[in-house]
Amino acid sequence: MKEVHDKIVIIGSGPAGLTAAIYAARAALPPLVIEGLVKGGPPGGQLVNTTEVENYPGFPKGILGPDLMNEFRKQAERFGTKFLAGDVEKVDLSKRPFTIEVAGIEEYHVTADALIIATGAQAKWLGLPSEKTLAGYGVSACATCDGFFFRDQHVLVVGGGDTAMEEATYLTKHAKRVTVVHRREDFRASAIMVQRAKDNPKIDWLLNTAIEEIIGAPGKTGVTGARIKNLKTGAVETITCNGVFVAIGHQPNTDLFKGQLDMDENGYLVLPGKKGAQTATKVPGVFAAGDVADHVYRQAVSAAGTGCMAAIDAQRFLSH
Repeated sequence: MKEVHDKIVIIGSGPAGLTAAIYAARAALPPLVIEGLVKGGPPGGQLVNTTEVENYPGFPKGILGPDLMNEFRKQAERFGTKFLAGDVEKVDLSKRPFTIEVAGIEEYHVTADALIIATGAQAKWLGLPSEKTLAGYGVSACATCDGFFFRDQHVLVVGGGDTAMEEATYLTKHAKRVTVVHRREDFRASAIMVQRAKDNPKIDWLLNTAIEEIIGAPGKTGVTGARIKNLKTGAVETITCNGVFVAIGHQPNTDLFKGQLDMDENGYLVLPGKKGAQTATKVPGVFAAGDVADHVYRQAVSAAGTGCMAAIDAQRFLSH
């Protein structure tokens, strides 16, 4: 097992983690970024599974998600950031320096004076093989990210909670028609959110219904339809659509920190903002950035902003 120590260690290499790395490195505190291999998602975060990104400032013609994250990475490397590919198996925040056990091609025992958690969150999916195949080609879990691509088209929104109602209502700004597909007749969403969606003339409803398969071809036609099943009658039919938005929630990647850091009922890290450090957790010297602590915005640009904040907070912590 190799021993590694750095003043700042960042777990996660999405927009939040890499922005934190850029700011830390430019403050003469070149960090170690631990990139996940399997458990924490791919290096680069969720954007590496995105095709066109049109809403990140500075790219008026848009940019592919993997290309954007590659630019982030090169910028972090330019200022001296180091990278370690591997899955974090265990973190101990009970003593200083903090310890992180990493398993990859080799095993590492990493210690840190300050830790920035940027492990992100993952969308919950239906578990269909076609979801993965068509991700970025008509299948999405973020209406505000991808709704613009479905102008004057027909899209499905899967789910019955507040997220699904919000996504469906938002998508009516772009899509010609939005159909909500939900397994039951009742909703987990608040009554006011459901009523708002029902009052929208562009939203249709398929209740007691589940999607059995999403139809289409990546890189060619994209999504062209979906095979659905009525859960009461058992009837199966195919409907045409141009996109499927899965809105059944997100799961933050926080299992490593259970019992060590405060979390809300959904597992997102709670940031009390001690001593003016808005990204600080309850453990001095441990900070969080991006979707791991944000269940509201979940955008690359907002994640990058909190990455900047976390690096500045960590720098100030170390200087004191």
